[in-house]
Amino acid sequence: MTRSPTPSPAAADGGPTGPVARSVPLEARRMTGYRRMSGLSGIAFAVLFGAALVLLHRAPGLGVPDSEYSAFYRDGGGKVLVTVGLYVVPFAGIAFLWHLAATRALLGAGPKSHRALPEIPRLLHQVSAVLFVCMLFAGSAAVGAVALLGVFSANPVPSVDVARALSATGYGLVFVFGVRAAGMYMITTTTLARAVALLPRWVAVAGYLAATFLLVSTTFHPAILLVFPVWVVLVSVVVLRRAGSPRG
Repeated sequence: MTRSPTPSPAAADGGPTGPVARSVPLEARRMTGYRRMSGLSGIAFAVLFGAALVLLHRAPGLGVPDSEYSAFYRDGGGKVLVTVGLYVVPFAGIAFLWHLAATRALLGAGPKSHRALPEIPRLLHQVSAVLFVCMLFAGSAAVGAVALLGVFSANPVPSVDVARALSATGYGLVFVFGVRAAGMYMITTTTLARAVALLPRWVAVAGYLAATFLLVSTTFHPAILLVFPVWVVLVSVVVLRRAGSPRG
């Protein structure tokens, strides 16, 4: 009677010829796709956000005299650029939501994710990102409201007091609330990424320091808004470089 050959331990355990080995390339390709989507969408967000910020910054700030408000909305040249910037903001928000979704998928797809990711930071990560987009949309709409009215309406624009009040509302939504939401997103992203060994230590330290700066800052200078997209680009470049490496 002929005995059937005993399977090798490697085959019995799903070794090089088993289903586990066949699933490794698929898992690696999926991780690479998540990394590329997260990195590219993060860079797209930063570019669109920077362009929108430059265009919207042409609107009069809070500290300028009434004569500059009147001249800006009367002459009409800058109103078109502010309106263009207002239309760029939604695309920046959409790119950021893509970045959020891809990053969350990347964080949850790693071999360490299911046992390493704490629940509370995961929830705060998503909530803070959505809150940032909401504040960005609402604040930009308030800042650009009078310019939008001047471009698309034949009626006289509102008074300087109304324009200044709308600008103050927009600045408050973005600089007071949106910036804090961005700081919370940076903290939770860094915490979760370190839990699954996604970011090197120096990037994590830079993220925590930048997030702390945003949380305690009280300035309304537009340059503060660049801290967040610069950090997103930094994280995106690191993620993309690891996607292109053999161990990524």
